[in-house]
Amino acid sequence: MSSISALMITYNEINNIDAVISELDFADEIIVVDSFSTDGTYEKLSELSQVKVIQNKFEDFASQRNFAIHLANCEWIFFIDADERLTKELKLEILEKTKEKNTINAYKIKRHFMFNNKRMRFSGLQTDCIFRLFKTGTASYKSDRLVHEVLDVQGKHAVLKYPMLHYTFSDYNSYKTKAEHYGLLKAKELLKKGKRPNWYHFVIKPAYKFLTNYIFRLGFLDGKEGYTICALNAYGVFFRYKALKHLLATSPK
Repeated sequence: MSSISALMITYNEINNIDAVISELDFADEIIVVDSFSTDGTYEKLSELSQVKVIQNKFEDFASQRNFAIHLANCEWIFFIDADERLTKELKLEILEKTKEKNTINAYKIKRHFMFNNKRMRFSGLQTDCIFRLFKTGTASYKSDRLVHEVLDVQGKHAVLKYPMLHYTFSDYNSYKTKAEHYGLLKAKELLKKGKRPNWYHFVIKPAYKFLTNYIFRLGFLDGKEGYTICALNAYGVFFRYKALKHLLATSPK
């Protein structure tokens, strides 16, 4: 029988803890790395006997996930975010795949994005597919990607049939805050690469992002929620270069 370590990284996820932990009843161990939450997330997790929670200072998403990987003790690793939910069909598929005797080392899972309890079918989100399940010792996150981290997998990988639900969009302000947080991390990546922003990055790139997702990737078919998502994603691009400009101005010469 194969064994599964369920891993999660958290920061101020008190409203999601009960729901997401209940999703992980199929795992042999649950390990959560908390980035010193201030809303009671750590205390809540500490009360759960089935959860091992460790606090670790957040530097970036890749290093935090790699830190969690090193804590795993099982044959397989399943990563979940606090705002993600599993269907019964996906749970069964995960259990089946981890028991199969094959040469697949990692599996991607499709995600259905939810906003106001409505599934976003377009807006540039329709092709989202991310690594979440992999054999221990066969994968780690690339250190040069601080946000929208990339899993570097050794060997073959495949895609699971059933999707997970992603409730990342709770309201306008929370998603704007998330877009700014991701934008700052992306700006730090660009700073390391010696990138310097100009009018093209402040005007053309955000406009291109919006038009691509709203028009060409059919965001308008998602209604007012689609417009909101496309506009905030474009804003995230603008904020990235605004943050880069600030980092350049305040960095030691």
